[in-house]
Amino acid sequence: MTSSEWLPWRVAMDRALYGPEGFFVSGAGPAAHFRTSVHASPVLAAALLRLLDAVDRALGHPAQLDVVDVGAGRGELLRALLAGVSGEPAGRLRLTAVERAPRPEDLPAEIDWVNEIPDGTTGVLLATEWLDNVPLDLAVPTEDGWRYLLVNPTSGEESTGDKLTPDDAAWLTHWWPTPADDSLVNTVRGRVEIGRARDEAWAYALGRLDRGVALAVDYGHLRGDRPVGGTLTGYRGGRQVAPVPDGSCDVTAHVAVDSVASAGERVARCAYTLVSQREGLRALGADGGRPPLSLASRDPAGYLRALAAASAVAELTDPAGLGGHWWLLQPVGVTLDPLMAR
Repeated sequence: MTSSEWLPWRVAMDRALYGPEGFFVSGAGPAAHFRTSVHASPVLAAALLRLLDAVDRALGHPAQLDVVDVGAGRGELLRALLAGVSGEPAGRLRLTAVERAPRPEDLPAEIDWVNEIPDGTTGVLLATEWLDNVPLDLAVPTEDGWRYLLVNPTSGEESTGDKLTPDDAAWLTHWWPTPADDSLVNTVRGRVEIGRARDEAWAYALGRLDRGVALAVDYGHLRGDRPVGGTLTGYRGGRQVAPVPDGSCDVTAHVAVDSVASAGERVARCAYTLVSQREGLRALGADGGRPPLSLASRDPAGYLRALAAASAVAELTDPAGLGGHWWLLQPVGVTLDPLMAR
C-alpha cells in the first residue's frame, strides 16, 4: 500500500482491523489496548449466566445449548462462562468463539474457535463491542450533495470521494437526519457515519440463530440524538489516539443502535428490548448495592468481598463509563422477555 493511495473508510477500516497484519488479527489482542465490560470484572459473566438459564428454560432445555461469542477477542468472556457454569447444563453446553485471529494456545479445549458465525445455533448469541468495529463508510455534505470520505491509510488524511449510492443515501436520510446548514458543508462538524453495514452484519448474525436470544452490547446513539461530527476514534495501549487506519490501533465508531435493532427485528420477526447496560445488569441481579456496615463487624472478610463486588458492579453501571453501553436483546423463535424471565 502506497502513501498516495486513497480508500473509502469502510475498506480502510477492514484492512486495518482484519487484514493479515490487522489490529484484531495480530498482536496481543484487544485487552492490551482498551478496557471493556468483559475485561472489567466477572459481574458481566455472572449476569449472562442468568440470562443463559432463562433462555435454556424458554427453549425447553435442548440437548445442546449453544453460546456463540462474535468478536470474541482472545476468548475472555467464554472462559469466564465456562468457569461459572455448573450442574446439569454444563454437559449440554457448546461454547463457540468467532474471531479472525488465530486460536490462543491456552484456550480451553471445551471452547470451539471459528472465523465465521456458525449456522444452526440454539441458545445465546453474544456480540459484546463487536458492532462498533464493523467497518463503515463516512460521508460529508458538499455543495452538490453527500459524498463519501476517503482516507489515506498511512497518514489518516481525508479527501472527498464519489456521491453516495442510493442505498446509503436512503439510510442517511432516514436514520441520520441533519439540518440544512451551509456551515456544515465540507467540515468535520458535518461528517456522518453510515451504519448500514452494521445493520447488515447484525441481520446476518441473527439469521444464523435458529432459536434463542441474541445480545449486542455497545456504545451507541439514537436517531434523535446523533453526535454532531460522528464518533470515529482510535485506541492504542489504553489511550485514545487519532483513528489512522494503518493497523497500529483500534478504529471504532459508536453504533446507531435503533437502526441495528430495526434491521434485526425484520429478520427475527419478534419484538426486541433496548436498554442501558445499567438497566440490563440490574434486571439480571447485579444491583451494586453496598453491603451493610453491620456485616463488617460480624464477618470482616465477607464484608470486603461484598464491597469489592459492589465496586465492580458500580464500574459496569456507571452511565459516564461502561454503564453507557446499550444492550440490544433480540429473541428469535421463542416468546421471551430476556430481562424478566429469571
